[in-house]
Amino acid sequence: MKKIRILLTKIGLDGHDRGVKVVAAALREAGMEVIYTGPWQTIDNVVETALQEDVDVIGISSLAYDHLLVPKLMECLKQKRSDGPKVIVGGVIPDQDMSLLKNSGVAAVFPAGTALEQIVHFVKSQ
Repeated sequence: MKKIRILLTKIGLDGHDRGVKVVAAALREAGMEVIYTGPWQTIDNVVETALQEDVDVIGISSLAYDHLLVPKLMECLKQKRSDGPKVIVGGVIPDQDMSLLKNSGVAAVFPAGTALEQIVHFVKSQ
C-alpha cells in the first residue's frame, strides 16, 4: 500500500510554525510521509514543490491572514495540473473566510483547535 504523501507549508509572511509542526508529527505517527517546506513560501514554490514531490495533499497553515492567498494558489495549481493534489487549510480562519476557501476548491478547512485525529482521519480518507 502506497504511503500518503503530504506537503505542509506556510505561505506569505506568517512565520508562526509551532502548530503545523504538531500536525506534521501527528501525520507522521499515522504513517504518512510529510514534507514540510517551512515558513515564508511563495505560491509558485509551493505548487512546484507539490508537483515535483508528487504529493497527494497540500496542507497550508495560516495564523495571520495568509489563507487569503489560497485562492491564488488554487488557480496556479489548476493551471499546472488540473488533477493536482487536494488542498487543506488550517489555523486561525475567520468564519467569513470559510466560504472563500471552499469556493476556491479547498477540500477542507480546519480551524484552530481542531482535534489532530480529525485532521489525520480526513487526510487518510482522501
